[in-house]
Amino acid sequence: MATSKNSDDKGKSEAKKGEGSTKPEKAGESAHENFGDNIRAGAVASSLFGKAAAVAAFGLGISAVLGMMQNDGYRRFSLSYLTAFMWALTIGLGALFWVILQHLVGAKWSTALRRSGELLTATLPVLGILALPIVLPIFLGHDVIYEWANSANVEHDHALAHKAAYLNPGFFLVRFIVYFGFWTLISRYYLGQSLLQDKGGAEGAPLRLQRVAGPAMIGFALTLTFLSFDLLMSLDPHWFSTIFGVYYFASCVLAINSTLVLSTMWLQGKGVLQKSITVEHFHDLGKMMFAFTVFWAYVGFAQFMLIWYANMPEETGWFKERFAGDWGTVSWALLFGHFIVPFFGLLSRQVKRHRKGLAFWACWVLAVIYLDMYWLVMPNMKTEGEVPFALIDITCWVGMASALIATAAYAAKNVNLVPVKDPRLSRSLAFENI
Repeated sequence: MATSKNSDDKGKSEAKKGEGSTKPEKAGESAHENFGDNIRAGAVASSLFGKAAAVAAFGLGISAVLGMMQNDGYRRFSLSYLTAFMWALTIGLGALFWVILQHLVGAKWSTALRRSGELLTATLPVLGILALPIVLPIFLGHDVIYEWANSANVEHDHALAHKAAYLNPGFFLVRFIVYFGFWTLISRYYLGQSLLQDKGGAEGAPLRLQRVAGPAMIGFALTLTFLSFDLLMSLDPHWFSTIFGVYYFASCVLAINSTLVLSTMWLQGKGVLQKSITVEHFHDLGKMMFAFTVFWAYVGFAQFMLIWYANMPEETGWFKERFAGDWGTVSWALLFGHFIVPFFGLLSRQVKRHRKGLAFWACWVLAVIYLDMYWLVMPNMKTEGEVPFALIDITCWVGMASALIATAAYAAKNVNLVPVKDPRLSRSLAFENI
């Protein structure tokens, strides 16, 4: 367990040691007037926003052009786009879970980091808009990648007809609005309250936010689970797994902890948060990365083992497709790349406390999460065992990742990157692992 060895008073004195002594570095921004660190990234965030937005527009535009050049038209683009979208969504949803969790358990160690998580939740409304190329064909009843969206397919397939009460365009539209409406509401509430607290206008905020966290976590669990059913599992509507939502959730937690590592290190390289975020915070993020590497493997194995043991054709066919031809190689790569290699790579305490080492594994984890999304989505191309990797997959990922970065940078332009009025901040600044 990670604990703070210091009392509140000692934590406060630690926080004030360098008060007023830190001059703006690289970022060209002034430190908060009562805080001994540069906690603003205005110029840096503005520059990053402009560059990332341009790359996002270029990447997604090129992807659309490449999609129109494919023989199967919109289908190839849609599957590549869905893969990149579900990867990006792991970061947005992971951030929302991470923020809710810190309030739910009353965490103190993470207070200095929490604003970064709150700003990453601001990507969720934008991701809702970016989902339109995937969901609009469903609303219109076109079976581009979801065969259940077309009523003619349902009429000629007994299994689809049996699931039609759930898998139909109208009900899907309602669910989609509920998902992103709920995520947007909760994310804006937590960020808004946190920013209001900075101005001294949210008395009693920690207790109030903790009370909201319980119902919010239940709502989050339900919406994430059904979203994974709707956009991933229903690509093959004849297959089902009751643990599939937990499987996707594991990637969300891995993604946000890895993203917090990389984004915070990047900010520190620009002269921001150099004192507020220490090796102790990175150590804890590394521990979460390690823990959920194991959790992902546990859930993945549980899902596979139960289906293999039951040996029911309507369930085993999904895995059989992913073990055929070149997809078998991808499956083995996923086992080693998503579990065995990072398990041993993140096992050591020293790695978690080594900046370059932890950054490497954060990049590794985000890369294998994309591989996992590719493994879930792209076999639906039905290429008879061949892995259909192409340039459009890269451009979709670049465009989606850049859109995510641009949104977070825009949200971070004019705010403190540390919740300066949070009463738990002193404990976070003085935090040490044992």
